[in-house]
Amino acid sequence: MRVALTGGSSGIGAEVARKLTELGHEVTAFDISEPEVPVARWIETDLSDPASIRAAIEAATGPFDALLNNAGLPPRDGLEELVLKVNWFGLRSFMAGMLDKLEPGSAIVNTASRAGAMWRENLDEVRALMALEPDGLADFIQRRGIDATRAYNLSKEAVIVMTMAETESMIARDLRMNSVSPAAVSTGILKDFAAAFGDRMARNVARAGRPGLPEEVADVIIFLASPESAWIKGQDITIDGGMSAMSVSDKLEL
Repeated sequence: MRVALTGGSSGIGAEVARKLTELGHEVTAFDISEPEVPVARWIETDLSDPASIRAAIEAATGPFDALLNNAGLPPRDGLEELVLKVNWFGLRSFMAGMLDKLEPGSAIVNTASRAGAMWRENLDEVRALMALEPDGLADFIQRRGIDATRAYNLSKEAVIVMTMAETESMIARDLRMNSVSPAAVSTGILKDFAAAFGDRMARNVARAGRPGLPEEVADVIIFLASPESAWIKGQDITIDGGMSAMSVSDKLEL
């Protein structure tokens, strides 16, 4: 496969790049930093900058067999606007520009998060974000009192909803799209999530026995990018070591 991967220089993305390369696939990585994994090509890309996104899309030769939208920022105080720019607007803009560079039958996999699981309860705000023009983002954040944690959760809710909502349009293009929603994963930004979600995350990790490993999430992403998953379309796959199941079981008193 020829794979386009955003966020290939660290964390889950680095594991995806490493595994794909070791399997003999050709990876083009789009990231601010150059990956340590010897990918076929690195295109410097800042997903918070529309001009950088346009330049990266123009530089991408393609055609590709898979597009893996993995890049994202964690919840950090004061970065709520940047989080939404990268995790939502940047992802959506980059994906839209890359569609014509995908082969028929290609797969798109978006990295969301278990933090986006409340999309049903927050659907009005998700719809408002999805209808928003980027130049209205600062006012949107101020009016709604969105802090960094809510910005992160909202961005991932939007990714999950978009993945589902675009199922039919992707099928019409002979493409398919799914998302993955990891919970706590042992990467360099795990401390950001511990600070944002506090005791709740600590309890979930304790019940699961440990955080997830980036290679475990990478395996699922690679499967969803492969022909073996061809009949999986418009789905969000949770990867959390049983955390969601235990939470639902508690609520339902099972």
